[in-house]
Amino acid sequence: MSNSIQGISHIDWGSVQLEVHQPAGDRSKFFKALESSIDKVQQLQTDADQQVADLLQGNGRDLHAALIAVEKADLSFQLMMQVRNKIVQAYQEISRMPF
Repeated sequence: MSNSIQGISHIDWGSVQLEVHQPAGDRSKFFKALESSIDKVQQLQTDADQQVADLLQGNGRDLHAALIAVEKADLSFQLMMQVRNKIVQAYQEISRMPF
């Protein structure tokens, strides 16, 4: 079977350079969003820890509020871990791509 486009016999992919032009602002927005999300998860964990400590010392107002705070912290941590897993999975997929 012959090449349908005359004059193109071989492309040297080693000489092709791919450049991704992405404004620096977009990357920093992504990292700021990740950082903000991690800070929120940390804050929920700190609040849950404080409510449990207050409850154990007898200063806690409500057992249910402490349990809800612990559950919110747990769910937010699980969500953060799933997002991290997806980011790692995307990185691994990109790193396997032949260039």
